[in-house]
Amino acid sequence: MASSIDDVLAQIRFDERGLVPAIVQDAATGQVRMLGYANAEAIERTLATGLVHFWSRSRERLWMKGETSGHTLELVELRPDCDGDALLIRVRPRGPTCHLGRESCFDSEPLARGSVPQPATVQVIEDVASVIAARRREPRAGSYTSYLFQEGIDKIAKKIGEESAEVIIAAKNADASALANEAADLLYHLLVLLEAAGVDRTQVWSVLRERRGRPQPDQGSVSS
Repeated sequence: MASSIDDVLAQIRFDERGLVPAIVQDAATGQVRMLGYANAEAIERTLATGLVHFWSRSRERLWMKGETSGHTLELVELRPDCDGDALLIRVRPRGPTCHLGRESCFDSEPLARGSVPQPATVQVIEDVASVIAARRREPRAGSYTSYLFQEGIDKIAKKIGEESAEVIIAAKNADASALANEAADLLYHLLVLLEAAGVDRTQVWSVLRERRGRPQPDQGSVSS
C-alpha cells in the first residue's frame, strides 16, 4: 500500500490529457456503479476527503460525486489495474449513483447477449433490489411491488408471514422445487420490507459478515 499521495500518483499512468478512467464499484455488493475520469487533483481530493471526486471532461472542472444530490461515494479503497492506466474505486454509496435516480449507471437493458447463459449468482439479489427501489421512487400502475409500497409495512409484513409458512411447508414436504420458489418469494418480500422501512440491505450483509466465524455465537446467530 502506498504511503503518501505522491506514491499513489506515481503508480498511475495518466493519458495525454492527464486523465485516467475510474470504475466505481460498491464494496459491499460488487455492483458496478459508474465509470468516471480522474486527474491527479481529483485523486488527491478523493484521498484527502474520503469522498470520490472526478474530472468533468465536458465542463472541464473538478467535481465531487453527489455535490448537488447528496448521493456521495465514500471511499473504501482505490487500486490500479495491472498496467496502471485504469482505476478500480471501491466505495460505500450514499443513495443512487446514476443521475436518473437509479442505483447504477449500468441498470439499462443489455444491448446484446452471447450464447452462454447468464449464471444465477447472488448479483440477482442486487438486480431485484434495484428494481424494488425504483418502484418505490417511481410507482407504476399494475406493479405488484408498487402496490405493496402503497399498502405499507403492515401489508408487507403480513406477506412475509404467509411466505414464511409456505417455505416451512415446502421444506417439510421435501419438495426441492417448491422450496426454491417459496424461498425466492420470501427473499423478495424481505427486500421490499427493508426498502419500505428505510433499512439499507448492506446493513444486513454487514451483520452476516460480523457474525461469520464467531467462535461462540449467541443462540440464533449465524455462523459458519
